[in-house]
Amino acid sequence: MRIAVAATPDVAIPSLEALLSSSHEIVSIVTQPDKPSGRGLDLAASPVARWAESKELALFKPTTDPEIIEALAQVEVLITIGYGKILSQQILDIPSRCSLNLHFSLLPRWRGAAPVQRAIEAGDSLTGVTVFELDQGMDTGPIYTMKKFALDSDISSDELFSELALIGPEALLESLDFIERGIKPSPQGNSEITRAMKLTSEQGRVDWTLPAEKVSAHIRAFTSNPGAWTEFRGQKLRVQSPTISSHELVPGELQVIDKDLFVGTGSQSIHLGFITSPGKARMESKSWLNGARILDGEFFG
Repeated sequence: MRIAVAATPDVAIPSLEALLSSSHEIVSIVTQPDKPSGRGLDLAASPVARWAESKELALFKPTTDPEIIEALAQVEVLITIGYGKILSQQILDIPSRCSLNLHFSLLPRWRGAAPVQRAIEAGDSLTGVTVFELDQGMDTGPIYTMKKFALDSDISSDELFSELALIGPEALLESLDFIERGIKPSPQGNSEITRAMKLTSEQGRVDWTLPAEKVSAHIRAFTSNPGAWTEFRGQKLRVQSPTISSHELVPGELQVIDKDLFVGTGSQSIHLGFITSPGKARMESKSWLNGARILDGEFFG
């Protein structure tokens, strides 16, 4: 089949590679326009744009609906993977067969913009990917394929994105096979509906009064986007790689034990693996401690 893919992040690339190696034809790649990046705010292409250019595929970076419509001419199936823009029904109706989305949750659980982070934050033990037919609802369309993935208790959102990106291709190719064979998708059920609301920077702030399991889940869920953070000496620090310990401290209290940093929560303390100070690169907490010189009675907050 003739396929167009609308995608932006690097998690789409395993699926793009699988489609390129399949019997289907990638007619066009649609991605977000170049955006300012880095300290110099130079314009940078998306990971998907760089991939498409390396494969010499037809690449579109539309800013208007007419430009998107042009990119979908004579396409049988449109596949979206984290494209970053809600498409109108007019655009979804252009492909002669259907428009699909590869979504990183087991729908209808975690409909919305941040399903990976919300699954970890909630302490889910199971997630996966869903390929469904797009409609004008928020991830409400009928389902072609689902693939499940069990979450380790210490997994971060970065790690989970990588794992789900690797099972996405199988789900997509299976769904395309169903379409060719005339198999119809199944409506979503009405149970287990949850919303994965868009992330904000403020939501990344760690509440050290919560139990250690909740604090750990929060840090792992918000690792890179929008970033889990706390305040220390008037600065915002990003924190990563939490491990629950047996030590008990007052919530937010800092203690150095055998040259390792521990932070109190509402239950056991948390050992932090990495810390990022403003304007500096991420470093191991032991290295951060060498410069910070923690004093008795200091807190994260």
